[in-house]
Amino acid sequence: MDQLITGYRRFRERTWPHERGRFEALSVHGQSPRAMVITCSDSRVDPQMIFGAVPGELFVVRNVASLVPPYEPDAAHHGTSAALEFGVRVLKVSHLVVMGHGQCGGVRALLEGAPPEASDFVGPWMSLARKARDQVLSCEPAELRQQVCEQEVVKLSLANLMTFPWVREAVEAGRLRLHGCHFAIYTGSLALLDENGRFVPVDGERGPPVREDR
Repeated sequence: MDQLITGYRRFRERTWPHERGRFEALSVHGQSPRAMVITCSDSRVDPQMIFGAVPGELFVVRNVASLVPPYEPDAAHHGTSAALEFGVRVLKVSHLVVMGHGQCGGVRALLEGAPPEASDFVGPWMSLARKARDQVLSCEPAELRQQVCEQEVVKLSLANLMTFPWVREAVEAGRLRLHGCHFAIYTGSLALLDENGRFVPVDGERGPPVREDR
């Protein structure tokens, strides 16, 4: 906790004086982010840093492996679905990005089985992506299975997004665009999912589409 407090003090001394006006405006006028990003809880993946965003620009949801569950409005607890509902129906974001990443522990648990210490919740959660796992088990060489599965999980999450009736309605009406991407931790490179189902590296000079105007 001491390191966190030290970091907070740096924020107050160095960042707050320059960003005070932005935070005050966000407090008074509320948030109106252009994009929603669903990404992994992994501490090495920071969507605000990756996309060069500032507070108020991105509505971020983080969970294990960037998974979007299918639409199931029942009495169970649905944290990701609740955030989706708020982002799409209340904030009315115009872009929704699912970002997977390299060396994902959730995907490793999907392929190799969750460790005993994470069997209560991680295993059942990752079972949502069994279809992605089944698609890569025959992938050769075996070293590629982790990365290919990470990308297949992104595709699965995008497909699950379209099971939400209000997401599908917004997409079909042209009010919302869905994007898939994969971030490589070691190289810092981002690949976008194209119309042909391929992940294509982004040209660093052009920037990501989540910063487009409405």
